[in-house]
Amino acid sequence: MTQGVKPAPGFAFSEALIAPVKAVSGYRRLWVALSGGLDSTLLLHLAARCHSGVRAIHINHQLQTNAGETEAFCRDLCAGLDVHLVVQPVSVKQGSSLEEAARKVRYESFETLLEPGDILLMAHHSDDQAETVLFRMFRGSGVAGLAGMPGSRRLGAGLLVRPLLGVERSELERNARQAGISWIDDPSNTDQRFDRNFLRLSILPLLKKRWPGLNQRLRHSAGACSESDFLNQRLASLQWQALGGHPRRLPVEGLVALSLVEQKNLLRWWIRRAGYRPPSIGDWSQVLHDLLHAAEDRSPELQAEGCSLRRFQGELYLVSEMADLPEEPLALEPGQPVRWGELTIRLMPVATAKTDAPPIRICTRQGGERLHFRASGPSKSLKKWLQEQAIPPWKRRRLPLVFRGVKGESELIAIGDLWCSEQYCGSAPEAGWRLIVERDCD
Repeated sequence: MTQGVKPAPGFAFSEALIAPVKAVSGYRRLWVALSGGLDSTLLLHLAARCHSGVRAIHINHQLQTNAGETEAFCRDLCAGLDVHLVVQPVSVKQGSSLEEAARKVRYESFETLLEPGDILLMAHHSDDQAETVLFRMFRGSGVAGLAGMPGSRRLGAGLLVRPLLGVERSELERNARQAGISWIDDPSNTDQRFDRNFLRLSILPLLKKRWPGLNQRLRHSAGACSESDFLNQRLASLQWQALGGHPRRLPVEGLVALSLVEQKNLLRWWIRRAGYRPPSIGDWSQVLHDLLHAAEDRSPELQAEGCSLRRFQGELYLVSEMADLPEEPLALEPGQPVRWGELTIRLMPVATAKTDAPPIRICTRQGGERLHFRASGPSKSLKKWLQEQAIPPWKRRRLPLVFRGVKGESELIAIGDLWCSEQYCGSAPEAGWRLIVERDCD
């Protein structure tokens, strides 16, 4: 534990710290992300002085040898400041980047905690911003990444705010020591196997010695990148609207008319807009050529995290990652709904039902299926009908087909939520049983 120097009588925090914290307003509940380190501990003191009813959340990653000591420190600190504390223990999966894995579970915990109208304060400061910009530059980030951390952004149902982003860490430490504030040092912060620690401890001190005022220079560069990113997004939004503004489809003809730079910008924006992370691609030129100019009988696809871009009949589709479907046919019983991907299928009796429910099963296409639009009418190939309806191939493979009767002597009575036999739909279905297929968004 690091102890602050007891302050002189009448000590007051500097206005550079007090002003941005006091300016936070319009919240229902105000939270502080409390790690127990210098930055977040000082932020909690500032928030408690400027606002009433402050709450804190401590994420215990259970990774450090002093994790228990840190949690106990946070509990004592909050008790002394009369701040309600939530402690959230989490498990971090060991992977290629322990830093990134810990960050991921930390922010997931914050998102779960925040409710509409909540604001979460985080203690990132000017040195953190400089570190972030350099780190992302070395990773080859574009202007969105080089814009650094925003002063505020949506997080789950609430809002994340970084009031100290324009303050140097040296100013935070000076105030903390003079105020007599104690904090817990994270032993992992000195481990230079982690990229950010290497930057913070070995690289940034040399750069600051060579170029005084480095943080401010990088802050200006980040601001310029932020403005550039705003313009990129604005351009993408305008072009998306000009191409029809559909959330999940873009016309290939319209995309081809754009320059390569505009195509890249629009597709990245489109993927982010849907809530996914754009893929990291070295040669966008080749990827987009394959995606937009492949022969009509081809099915080009671009994979991203949680989604993919696929082309069909002159349009580019943004397709969410699909849940696994049942491997075997499922029986549909009255009052026992069946979940099939994003669909729920039910069999319900009507008032005039005089017979027991027929045997009904649900499965995917096997090939050779035919359907009758009318009981006495001719049949049509399911494959041909789906092509006529312009159903994309990846959707055809996942459609639930509902059959009446046992295998070998069965009749197709419904195709997902696209079609249902007149015997099982309407206000008075002939079979005496109503088949109901609902999509999640219904």
